[in-house]
Amino acid sequence: MNKNLLSVSIIFLGFCLLLGAWFISQSFTSEQVDKTKKEQFRYELISPNDSNIIIFDKQSGEYWRKYIEPNEGPTDWEKQSSQITK
Repeated sequence: MNKNLLSVSIIFLGFCLLLGAWFISQSFTSEQVDKTKKEQFRYELISPNDSNIIIFDKQSGEYWRKYIEPNEGPTDWEKQSSQITK
């Protein structure tokens, strides 16, 4: 009787350890998936005309603008704050 109780206890302990490890691994993957879904559509590429490209950050409201044509305006990216943010 005592030998059977020890076997059942060891099996129960192993099952609890496996179940706990599974719960912990599921909590890590669910947070990671939620974060990537939020970050996936954070930036938007906008082309208002043939000579400009704008990258808009939806989370902070900032945008970066670059002129494409070489002889019209700056050729470096310029960080600018949006008029819709407070």
